[in-house]
Amino acid sequence: MDPKADRFALASRRGAVLALSLLLIGEAAAYHLLPKAEKSFPVRPLREFPAEIDGWRMVADNGIDPEVQRVLRADDTLNRVYAKPGTRAGLNLFVAFFRSQTTGAAPHSPKNCLPGSGYAPLDSGTASIEVQPGRRIEVNRYIVARGDSRSLVLYWYQTPARIVASEYAAKFWLVADSLRYRRSDTSLVRIVVPILDGADSEQEVREFARVLLPRLTEFLPRLESGGE
Repeated sequence: MDPKADRFALASRRGAVLALSLLLIGEAAAYHLLPKAEKSFPVRPLREFPAEIDGWRMVADNGIDPEVQRVLRADDTLNRVYAKPGTRAGLNLFVAFFRSQTTGAAPHSPKNCLPGSGYAPLDSGTASIEVQPGRRIEVNRYIVARGDSRSLVLYWYQTPARIVASEYAAKFWLVADSLRYRRSDTSLVRIVVPILDGADSEQEVREFARVLLPRLTEFLPRLESGGE
């Protein structure tokens, strides 16, 4: 392995351990602070999500392995591959929706899950994506490797009130928004694309994220759907 990549992987593993510890502490604190009586709201099943989004067509619907679901404890999930004419590889879209976090069920950070699935981290940061003219969102940008293959990962946390990249910010807003709106529903949205020679993977995943968000927001509960 490249010495630089080896050092990054070691530092990432140490950082992941620390981050996981802090997140567990945050989850424990949030569990005790969240209002136990939450408002109800309607939810659209993710299985009804469109098979085509602005030229991106679903080429596989993979579902979720029962063992993964047992650990994940999500209320609804989406695990599909979308591709567009002219692209060399499909993009994997994964969405995990949690109706409430008062029971302790909560999204698992890909920075912790992917290394556990055999992916070695190579780079980690954030990216700004323009989803509408004048409106940008910040998401996590993550590069991982398994064997000789590399993949680019974008992911974020989407709640009824906001989209956040930081796991720590997500825990902060979980408590703040729960006290204000009496809701703790959230979703993890993750997009993965292989990094191939001659392919503009960065541009492809950004374009998909841009066209995905407006459609996905129609399915993930918003404040106006549940009222205040």
